Amino acid sequence: MIDQGKRNVLGVLVNVIDYEAATARIIEAAHERRPLAVTALAVHGVMTGVLDPEHNARLNAFDLVTPDGQPVRWALNLLHGAGLRDRVYGPALTLKVLERCAADGLPVYLYGSTEATLGRLVPALEGMFPALKIAGAEASKFRPARPGEDAEIADRIRSSGARVVLVGLGCPRQEVFAYAMRPLLDMPLLAVGAAFDYHAGLLRKPPAWMQRAGLEWLWRLGLEP
Repeated sequence: MIDQGKRNVLGVLVNVIDYEAATARIIEAAHERRPLAVTALAVHGVMTGVLDPEHNARLNAFDLVTPDGQPVRWALNLLHGAGLRDRVYGPALTLKVLERCAADGLPVYLYGSTEATLGRLVPALEGMFPALKIAGAEASKFRPARPGEDAEIADRIRSSGARVVLVGLGCPRQEVFAYAMRPLLDMPLLAVGAAFDYHAGLLRKPPAWMQRAGLEWLWRLGLEP
């Protein structure tokens, strides 16, 4: 298990951490009923923090920022001698967390994407993890939150009995949402990027060699030009 704290990558603080430690921290926070804002950043996510000072401050306030992209892992290894042998990829971390949630009886709330995607995602996850309790699934409004709406969303999540929230809004909207929700919810919030689309079967994963080479962006460009 590797968990060596945060390191600076172009002004964005990224955790030197592996799947085992990241999953353990999330599940521990869920059991202890305490907030934990988590995101998995690839190069695009890091660059949003480099180019936007307000978003930089937001990202650096997250409790856990995993190296989602291979280039981010390479930067940690090159600049800080991290010795990470693998990235901590949002869709894969999602499955590891859900596996533990199912085993530990921790209900999960899904927030983001579209009604159609959630309609495919929920049965897909229930098929993968029959013991998983999905407390609720709420599609994105695809507009800025009106005054007081964050509190209303937080009330719905709390009322559902969820202990973990998965957020699939795309970068940087999902980080904006998780950052706003953190003071309102006593549970982990995971900004998981394309995990909803992948696990709903709407996006095909790139070949393993492209993932290892850090070329997932090229694969995604081909699928979503």
